[in-house]
Amino acid sequence: MKTCFDVANYFLKRQDPDAGDLMSNLKLQKLVYYAQGFHLAMENSPLFNEPIEAWEHGPVCVPLYHKYKSCGSDAIPIPCDTDAPCVFNNGTNEVLDLVYMNYGQFSAWKLRDLTHEDVPWVKAYARNPSEITCDEMKTYFKTQLIDYDSDTDYLNSIPGMMESITESINSPPSEWERVPEELFHV
Repeated sequence: MKTCFDVANYFLKRQDPDAGDLMSNLKLQKLVYYAQGFHLAMENSPLFNEPIEAWEHGPVCVPLYHKYKSCGSDAIPIPCDTDAPCVFNNGTNEVLDLVYMNYGQFSAWKLRDLTHEDVPWVKAYARNPSEITCDEMKTYFKTQLIDYDSDTDYLNSIPGMMESITESINSPPSEWERVPEELFHV
């Protein structure tokens, strides 16, 4: 079984600093939580064994928090010594890609707010910050899946995924994506 650090490296490797895509410890914690939750729901097994706890600012995988706490709210450096996508099987890679596509676009604080609406965090935090169990996550995240069938494409499984992709494809380009017309004239 992989570790929370393998999952973290997967997400950290997806960063694009040139595009302003940087990841803080707070954001990384939320992505790892969503990865664990959706993996439990879709694959019926945990992605990693390290526990996730309900802290004031949302779910936290404690060993991962301690590894990057020295970064504070600054961006975590992209790891150079690993090829993260290769350590997982194809099904897990798909789950991680979908989590990143759907949730990686949000800021750390937006993710914090989203997790504060999730039943597993709410219940565990009410117990005087404690562990969010895999059973709680699995039960909750199964309710968050749309038309999930393990024999079909995962794209229809995570809420908002197809809408997000369709919107991106159909939306006009933003100002920075537009090519000046004078570049088309020969």
